[in-house]
Amino acid sequence: MKQALRILTLAGALVLATANPSAAERRGPWVSAWSTAVVAAEPDKPPPFPQGPFVLRQVVRLTAGGPRVRLRLSNAFGTAPLRIDAAHVALSTTRASAAIVAGSDRKVTFDGRDGVTIPAGAVYLSDPIALPAKALDRLAISLQLPAPPSLSTQHRASRTTSYLAAGAAPDAADLPGATRTVQWLQLAGIEVENARVSAIATFGDSITDGAGTAVDVDERWPDVLAERLQADARTRNLSVINAGIGGNRLLTDGNSPSGLARLDRDVLTHPGVTTLIVLIGVNDIGNLSREGPVTPEKRQAVVQGLITGYRQVIERAHGLGVRVIGTTILPFGGTKVYRSDADADADRQAVNQWIRTSGAFDAVIDFDAVTRDPVRPERLKAEYDSGDLLHPSPAGYRAMAAAVPLSLLAPRK
Repeated sequence: MKQALRILTLAGALVLATANPSAAERRGPWVSAWSTAVVAAEPDKPPPFPQGPFVLRQVVRLTAGGPRVRLRLSNAFGTAPLRIDAAHVALSTTRASAAIVAGSDRKVTFDGRDGVTIPAGAVYLSDPIALPAKALDRLAISLQLPAPPSLSTQHRASRTTSYLAAGAAPDAADLPGATRTVQWLQLAGIEVENARVSAIATFGDSITDGAGTAVDVDERWPDVLAERLQADARTRNLSVINAGIGGNRLLTDGNSPSGLARLDRDVLTHPGVTTLIVLIGVNDIGNLSREGPVTPEKRQAVVQGLITGYRQVIERAHGLGVRVIGTTILPFGGTKVYRSDADADADRQAVNQWIRTSGAFDAVIDFDAVTRDPVRPERLKAEYDSGDLLHPSPAGYRAMAAAVPLSLLAPRK
């Protein structure tokens, strides 16, 4: 009887183990090599779409390569079906240019067809495209639309130039005279065929989104981290995707859905993600002063809410076999963006203490320790401040990326 019970117990353990496979065990041949977090366009501030047919060309930088790529298009916030008549992808020539590398243009198909209509609220993957690409290559993705979307799905602050050209062909070698905008539109990701690569997702607010950096220079801390990974033989099989949104809060909707509301769409549904780095919470703390009088009870609710929210992120990611690395919140003392007094810093310190000591995360990266002024630790170091005492400068972002131990990210053998 005891022997039979032991066999049943072992069988049950086997069922449990196979029912919850790790991210590596679930990974297929496709991995996300570039992505962006999406929001709805503001109805009174639509992108500068031309009237009538036009081509939208967008440039992105891959963080992994492979022999084939495919597009992840999004109509997540659309109020009507999104019609795309044609799509092309090519290698981009240089930064801040709509020109493509001669001979690299490829037609994109959807279930074998040139065009696609994406239902409102939906995401659509293209067919695989035979375009060999390397990590850190730039791709130009061209979409031909018959008319502007009803409500565009976009990333508001791409810090990368996109091009809108009325009446142009999607395979045009260049788009001289095109209207420029610093947004990504209807494009949520690029995936590459490479079963050896795993993706690291960086999840957060404007500090992950790169506020304080210039356009077309790839200076966000996830950009610099991707370059570090590719420069080291131990970590070249890792891609980095950016799920940061300016102004984002973990607990509350604002100019974008809350972090808890968008986690699945912007991170967990992207293929190949095995590690999640979380840097979010400063806007939850700071924005409290915009919501009426700041009381001890409200402050405690935000601190406890962040702790509970982090636990939710961890549990949901762990349920898919994704490792979660927490990062401490950077100092923001003195900023005029929102409350930044001693009470706000005390709340930040309380949250950071929990991040460092709770053991809830699989690992912790102490961005606070890296970026704070040693004399006034409630503030950023002067050389790491972009000028608003909240967002890092390019030097600050480089310091953050340099503080990430590559041994922490290197695939386990």
